[in-house]
Amino acid sequence: MKKRIIAVLVLALAIVIADRFILALTEKPSVGHFRSAEGRSTYVTAYQDALAAFPPEQSTRVPTSFGDAYLHTWNTAATGIPILLVPGRASGAPMWNELLPHLGTNRPVFAVDAIGDAGLSTQSTPLTSMQDQAAWLAEAISHLGLDEVHVVGHSFGGATAAALAMYHPDLVASLTLLEPVFVLRNLPASAFFWATVASTPLPQSWVDRALAEIGGTTVEEIRERTPVSVMIDAASKAYSAALPTPKVLTDSELERLSMPVYIGIADHKSLAGGAKAAERAQSHLPESTVKVWPNTTHSLPFQVTEKLGNELQEFWRASESSAEQLRR
Repeated sequence: MKKRIIAVLVLALAIVIADRFILALTEKPSVGHFRSAEGRSTYVTAYQDALAAFPPEQSTRVPTSFGDAYLHTWNTAATGIPILLVPGRASGAPMWNELLPHLGTNRPVFAVDAIGDAGLSTQSTPLTSMQDQAAWLAEAISHLGLDEVHVVGHSFGGATAAALAMYHPDLVASLTLLEPVFVLRNLPASAFFWATVASTPLPQSWVDRALAEIGGTTVEEIRERTPVSVMIDAASKAYSAALPTPKVLTDSELERLSMPVYIGIADHKSLAGGAKAAERAQSHLPESTVKVWPNTTHSLPFQVTEKLGNELQEFWRASESSAEQLRR
């Protein structure tokens, strides 16, 4: 299963690269939308099938200035500081299925579908900047009545999580960035090349090879089908996203992240910047926890689920303990 989720997220990442490199040259929709009722129906069926692997205890739609955000909740009776999971591009809340069982049970866990992207959230107002991206997420958190959250973002979701921490630090108890794209370094040129191949009407064998190159995986894994891969494939065909393009954080912006920060980087075909990204993070965030995970790719959170879950639980405990000591 873990190998198959890798191929799924490679497809999602190819979508975001193609959006930045190709669709930037064309007119984008002002708000994200499904291209047809039939496409939406196909997507929603796939979404529900994927979510069934680890069904939430509660699902909630909350209003924001940019549309309605749809969130799922687990551990609703827990009393610790909540965890908020922000998905990668075209992935939605079900992408977290494999990691969810390893996040502990003493904190509520929220997973959101991004406004402007495929999912069950709906967009009403254009998102023109990463500050807007942070604003709708902050409004959703506040509408839920949460004072602060441990926010976790993967891939494009890492850029959104970093924007939330930068513009609304009072809401962020800690920040976890897992293979975040467009945060510490730009994507490598090879990723843009292979994303171009993947999004061009070429023979499927070429597209499969391109996706494998992007994700550091095999063509065989790319071709496997799972409920989540079916969902992401449906999203890529049925949904026109309308999202701002993230920019790599400047040194001063990084240094503004005063909350506890955990950064996980892959050691093989990292799209977050690899060892150089880790070095930059450690240089400008000396109090942060930065780890280059061995034998991982961009799909890091789903290759080391148990070990990562245990590390994050310890990171959150330490963060809360430090905050408590400062309040005394």
